[in-house]
Amino acid sequence: MSSRRSSPGEGDAGGARLTGTAREQHLAPDAAGGLLWQPADETLPTARLGALQMERLRETLRNAYEHIPFYRKKLDELGIKPEDVDCHGDVADLPFTTKVDLRDHYPFGMFARPREEIVRVHASSGTTGNPTTVGYTRDDVDMWGDLIARTLAAGGVKPGDLLQNAYGYGLFTGGLGLHFGAERLGCTVVPISGGNTERQLKIMRDFGATALSCTPSYAMYLAEAARDRGLRPEDLPIRVGFHGAEPWTNELRLQVEAGLGIDALDIYGLSEMGGPGVAFECLCKGGMHVNEDHYLVEIVDPETLQPLPEGEVGELVFTTLTRQAQPLIRYRTRDLCSLTSDPCPCGRTSARMSKPIGRSDDMLIIRGVNVFPSQIEEVLMSIPEIEPHYQIVVDRKGYLDVIEVWVEVGEGIFAETMGDLERFQRKVQAQIYNVLNIQVAVKLKEPKAIQRSEGKAVRVIDRRPASILGR
Repeated sequence: MSSRRSSPGEGDAGGARLTGTAREQHLAPDAAGGLLWQPADETLPTARLGALQMERLRETLRNAYEHIPFYRKKLDELGIKPEDVDCHGDVADLPFTTKVDLRDHYPFGMFARPREEIVRVHASSGTTGNPTTVGYTRDDVDMWGDLIARTLAAGGVKPGDLLQNAYGYGLFTGGLGLHFGAERLGCTVVPISGGNTERQLKIMRDFGATALSCTPSYAMYLAEAARDRGLRPEDLPIRVGFHGAEPWTNELRLQVEAGLGIDALDIYGLSEMGGPGVAFECLCKGGMHVNEDHYLVEIVDPETLQPLPEGEVGELVFTTLTRQAQPLIRYRTRDLCSLTSDPCPCGRTSARMSKPIGRSDDMLIIRGVNVFPSQIEEVLMSIPEIEPHYQIVVDRKGYLDVIEVWVEVGEGIFAETMGDLERFQRKVQAQIYNVLNIQVAVKLKEPKAIQRSEGKAVRVIDRRPASILGR
């Protein structure tokens, strides 16, 4: 896409095509104590930003229309051509895209480039076995790196800082996304991934990590573990943390900041949009700046799907503006939040989104992993000894979310020896882990032990405090 690398009239002034030490020369301080990675792009005047969005939107629509049959059919049915979109008001006439659409075209049916031009594929969890796949061209990966560099720079991270990256690596976009973006900024990255808390604390101190990236619940767990080992916040070298992949409150932020002695910043992304880097907090902590030169953001009523005015809570919808491999039009995230365009003291001109306050579907987010009850049901129903009655119990122990799965089994199972029961329990746990990639505790129940319902079965019991879930 010809317009994706620079703003109109700015050439390379935003730093988008600069490499090496030339990039560092374009880092500039913001007014909140952080840094701007691409100063011109991040502080575009509102009118210029709006014009850039429309230019890039038309290119995105052309890319989707010409290369993705799904979108060509959708737009033809509505009688819309890419060049018909003249202003932001026309966006409401465009079709929505859902996670179901992505699953229906698994694995590569929503890619706008041939597989040979795709240099990276990530994936998110699926409800029926098929994940939603995410593809990147080389330019997409480079752009993603810039967005993560913006994210880290907003927290004051600069070339030479050491980032301890405790997000999981693999198909999940968090680990590799933060890793590559930090390197692009000029940081040293420790790819420690999640878990092994004792080692995390040792590495953090021995290596002198100045920044941390992980889920907010794991940050709190690290703080608690440090305290249990007699470590004070001033004993830890990190000064800023970047925490996303699960909902968290400002109350938890304060605990993380006190426990680790850092600024704890919220970051937002989702696999379908390419991963983290969609939106980020600056040190003002007044909402997450949406990278509006790369994503067109809307809030719609989740029932009527009509656009809502600024400040009202509704469903977050994104359209990609610069992705080559996988342009998405009006993707429904199911996250509920609000937007504001009030000026931010930091100087960035992009709109800000609030922390998501919930979801419009039944997906659970457990330690950064998307968990659908239907995923667990699919596993359970494949095991003959298990009755078709189960419950998923979600609770909060300390600062971490935990899942128990209660399953009814036939009388014959309870006639087995204790050793046989334990082996069966471990078998069920292992099969669930293979699907979810997180540990769950399985509790075997006798027949009729789980309460029946004459209406909809109560499959999920969420015991987490309302403040954790934003209720």
